[in-house]
Amino acid sequence: MLGSWWRQSPGAASSERVLNPVKRFVGVVVIVAVAYGALCALAYFGQRRVLYPAPRSGVEPRMDDAVLTRVTAPSGRTVYALHVPPKQKHGVTIVHFHGNAEELEQLTPLAWSFRRAGLGFFAVEYPGYGLAKEYAPTEDAIYADAEAALWHLHNGLGVASPDVVLQGQSLGSGVAVEMARRGHGARLVLISPYTSIADMAAATLPLLPARWLVKDRYDNLAKAPGLSLPTLIVHGSDDEVIPFPMGERLSKAFPTATLYAVKGGHHNDLFVRDGRVIVDRIVEFATAEYGGR
Repeated sequence: MLGSWWRQSPGAASSERVLNPVKRFVGVVVIVAVAYGALCALAYFGQRRVLYPAPRSGVEPRMDDAVLTRVTAPSGRTVYALHVPPKQKHGVTIVHFHGNAEELEQLTPLAWSFRRAGLGFFAVEYPGYGLAKEYAPTEDAIYADAEAALWHLHNGLGVASPDVVLQGQSLGSGVAVEMARRGHGARLVLISPYTSIADMAAATLPLLPARWLVKDRYDNLAKAPGLSLPTLIVHGSDDEVIPFPMGERLSKAFPTATLYAVKGGHHNDLFVRDGRVIVDRIVEFATAEYGGR
């Protein structure tokens, strides 16, 4: 009788009506929290697939006067690099670090452009890319392989740091900045550079705590004030991938930097739109007041 009376009690029914919306609200909150956590987990564990969409053709670059070098890094990985010597002994060599969707085989047209100007060219493949596709790309691994290739350039091929211009495009800008920080070049060229991958992630995923989730940070902005070597920044004004203001901000952070804005330039068409002018600008910068040793 007591149970029957309680179920029919107006007060009990009223309490149940109050509790039902609360339960529904709590249920919605739990579902949203689980979904948000799943998105964070997806971003965290899948970020390197997005950051490194590596071409893996495994095709060797072929070019007259060029040599494909193979270096064994301290890690045991084989590092591949394309080397075109400068026309003059102790001439300038451009050391190029490519973008995240490129591989060594695609860089021969750029190598030819600098070769025609009399400069040397040395491009390094990343682990996980092209000929090195069996390895896993990470920030530390890419730095390690880049430095192993540079040590070979200095000690095996006889190209000293004062004769080196470090050049990085897009993802490669972070590699070039780190190699400059380690003292491997006399000048620095950054093409479509970012301030940091954490900044890129925050701009791309504003609803997630992206800065906390990033594994490979490539923090160019933090390193810039400590690098006094002459720096040239080339950036398209209409870059839809890495915003032009990032290039502007970096140009103010480096103690000695010049910003060359490619008007109307996007992220992937700079050398198609204005290639000869950009190469000439880089060559002029790389060889200005350069007397060799």
